[in-house]
Amino acid sequence: MSPSGDETTRDILTIEEAAALLGVSVKTFNKVLHSESIPARKIGREWKFSRKALIEWVGNGRSGEFYRDSEGEPEPVAPMAPGAPGATNDRARTRRTAGWQIELD
Repeated sequence: MSPSGDETTRDILTIEEAAALLGVSVKTFNKVLHSESIPARKIGREWKFSRKALIEWVGNGRSGEFYRDSEGEPEPVAPMAPGAPGATNDRARTRRTAGWQIELD
């Protein structure tokens, strides 16, 4: 706890307080907690978070990292054997807009 004893500036936060600090719902925070490397400790049944570590974690993040897997061309998909579950014919796999051309002004 801070020297002033003010509950709003505690150094160790609960999941509810950590979510509030980041301005997201507890549900959203919980999803990120389990999919990212948020600095945290589980003590018994409860997660505990350092206010300072959370602020540094947000400050060190780069939005470009979020898009790193979606850049460039999509990976090619291997054709499925005819009759295999989920297989489609070649005509169904061809985009309907494949031959379209758009004139730009």
